[in-house]
Amino acid sequence: MADILVLDDVLDAAILIKRILQKKGHQVFTFTEEEEALNYLRSHTIDLAILDIKLKKMSGVEVLEELKKIAPTIRAIMLTGYPTLETARESLNLGASEYCVKPIDKEELEEKVASVLRA
Repeated sequence: MADILVLDDVLDAAILIKRILQKKGHQVFTFTEEEEALNYLRSHTIDLAILDIKLKKMSGVEVLEELKKIAPTIRAIMLTGYPTLETARESLNLGASEYCVKPIDKEELEEKVASVLRA
């Protein structure tokens, strides 16, 4: 299965995603700090990043931009509780594969992760 990085400023949200995806056999690494997640990616290979758009110091879109510099082929799913057309478009233009709206729907997340990993 896949190695997945989850970055969300709310630890409970990251843990929920981790639990859902671990049940599908994935190895999930959770972070609440942007710099920790970026540092982890610099020394580990990740198949998929799941990023909240609203973070503490940077936006998820800015983190995605940095991730793509470190690992250009990394796939990403963006999460937001505040969906706008602008953030969706910006995320997809930067190379995000999918976009999910919070609260997380378990089946939707599982389907989108499976779909992105197959691509």
